[in-house]
Amino acid sequence: MFLNMLLTAALLPHPDGSDADTLRTQQLQEVVVTHSSAHQRLQSLQVGAEQLQLKELTAAPSLLGEADVMRSLQMLPGVKAENEASSSFQVRGGTSAQNVILYDQAPVYNVGHLAGLLSAFNDDALGAATLYKGLLPAELGGASSAVLDISSRSGDRERWRGDVSVGLLSAKACVEGPVTDKVSLLLCGRRSYADMFLKLIDDYKDNTLYFYDMNARADWQVGPRDQLQWSLLTSNDKTALKDMVSLGWRNLATSLTWRHQFTGEAYSQTSLVLSNYTTDNGIDLLGMDLSFSGHIRQTGVYQNFKLPIGRHAELQVGGQSMLMDVKSAEWQELNDSKREQRRAWENTIWAGAAVCLSPRLSAQAGLRLTAFSSLGGPYYYEVDEQGDIVWFYKTRKNRIVYTHWTLDPRLSVVWQPTARLSVKAGYTRTAQNLHALRGQTTSTPFDRYTMSSNLLKPQIADQVSLGLFGMTVRQDYDFSAEGYYRHINNILDYRDGKSFSSEIEMERLVLPGKGRCYGVELMARKNTGRLTGWMSYALSWSENKIAGINGGAWYTASNDRRHDIGIVGLYRLSPEWTFGAFWTFNSGQAFTAPSGKYEIIDNYIYYYAERNGYRAPDNHRLDVSATWTKKIARGRIERVWTFGIYNLYNRYNPFLINFEDSEDGARTKAVQYSLFGIVPSASLSIKF
Repeated sequence: MFLNMLLTAALLPHPDGSDADTLRTQQLQEVVVTHSSAHQRLQSLQVGAEQLQLKELTAAPSLLGEADVMRSLQMLPGVKAENEASSSFQVRGGTSAQNVILYDQAPVYNVGHLAGLLSAFNDDALGAATLYKGLLPAELGGASSAVLDISSRSGDRERWRGDVSVGLLSAKACVEGPVTDKVSLLLCGRRSYADMFLKLIDDYKDNTLYFYDMNARADWQVGPRDQLQWSLLTSNDKTALKDMVSLGWRNLATSLTWRHQFTGEAYSQTSLVLSNYTTDNGIDLLGMDLSFSGHIRQTGVYQNFKLPIGRHAELQVGGQSMLMDVKSAEWQELNDSKREQRRAWENTIWAGAAVCLSPRLSAQAGLRLTAFSSLGGPYYYEVDEQGDIVWFYKTRKNRIVYTHWTLDPRLSVVWQPTARLSVKAGYTRTAQNLHALRGQTTSTPFDRYTMSSNLLKPQIADQVSLGLFGMTVRQDYDFSAEGYYRHINNILDYRDGKSFSSEIEMERLVLPGKGRCYGVELMARKNTGRLTGWMSYALSWSENKIAGINGGAWYTASNDRRHDIGIVGLYRLSPEWTFGAFWTFNSGQAFTAPSGKYEIIDNYIYYYAERNGYRAPDNHRLDVSATWTKKIARGRIERVWTFGIYNLYNRYNPFLINFEDSEDGARTKAVQYSLFGIVPSASLSIKF
């Protein structure tokens, strides 16, 4: 609701009413990014994994000239944007809150600038990224939907180099090079400058609109078998409309990693991680005077060993211990101050093995055991069926109050009947102990987070998938078809009549239940020649069933999108010119609309017959881009101009549908608001 108030002024009424593409090797030298290979995709043991080609994704058309890996993810089958204004993504019927995003092992949250228009990931600092939609390796978990594992890139070890880019919205710079013969450094920064222009306009000089992010990485080759790596990501956003609405959020993710190479290909990786996500918001509008803040803080240690067993098998074992501090909310409403903050200790061990059983048959299996312990200090309570508190209790600080044990098995099998065809099947179970609640269907700084407790159980997701993968003789083309079914226990949704600010205690706002997501994904790629790209189609369903909501019957989840089509084309006309085009189609999003209304003492009250029983209009658009690259100064400097048009045919897609009454209140109409029409852009990058 608060985000809608913030954006309404900008909205436009509708005119009419291992081992695939990217190999993340744990060598001492660096993370290696390899070229796309149909053969590698065919053989990969990771069912439902997308090893991302960052050069292809960041070369695709972009919003406002900003290359954005998160928006590029949304071009893949089974991956959808929350809405047109969001860089967050939903995978196979899950919500973005059911995803985990790791940056060099450190978790990050709400990684969007300008309320989600752009992501906080600077593409110049990225080295590799893998999206796990299906089977997760044993060392990854914590998500009931998907895991995005991002690695930063190391600085150049041969010479100092850099680049500077200027776009319509922001400017960024990156510098890298050797500090010594054993130490390399990478520094990247980006800042918007819209706030500088706002100061020049009297009507907007009291408004605030800016963001910045910084990336750093240092690599030290300690010895022939040892390497230290330090990584940092920090971002900050501030948006305010005079004294009416203020949104602020910050991310800090840093890690220190020691890699040790044993004999042969065996290695050890030890990481210390720290993550801190904070929000600070306020609203003084329409009779509301509310300040709101929250945070997620995590500190832990990660240890993993890779041990080859003979020539055809390898074993990975390890563990992780993480302390978590989550402030669900702290708000000041008039003279009323409330806070809910809790701490937990999560300990995990895992073991996984990959084995080549024959030249045509390979398998991967794993087990992950997690103990999630709620810690004492704050109050815990019991509630009745109506959500009212019936009992409080409090224990000594840091004493274990309640522990949830979860055991997650994983299994995948790949069979290759021919050199150009493979069949893959997999099963995975995952557990999620961090839960999110939202006042709307998209990620915002007003999201509230809480952890599993004496009342809230971990979300447990079981997914099975089956896929067929093929390629042509020369690997010019490859094709895939994959089906999946996921069942989730202990999902959360709002009680009828409740919103995210109704109570400070989150357990009083929600009811637990179960969900199911199922569908099929089709994809065809062209890998060689001047014209490359892919076509994808996904057909999917996402449904929930929660006692006390919708009469206890199955209902469509708010993130359900029945049809999803994506077509991406990249054409290299010459060494200087490259053109790109992206067309997308999504079925309309499900939402809850009033089925009728009645009058009580001159007040009209809406009546809702079912949850998410209506759909918004379909969403589609075409984006195009052109990139001109020119080397100057005898090849020492590269100049890159990028031109783009977002939403070429000026389609007004739904962002918000609001129900508005006539002056006498007797009639109600649905009004669609849109965020973007056609948006041209241009950016200039200088690399030296």
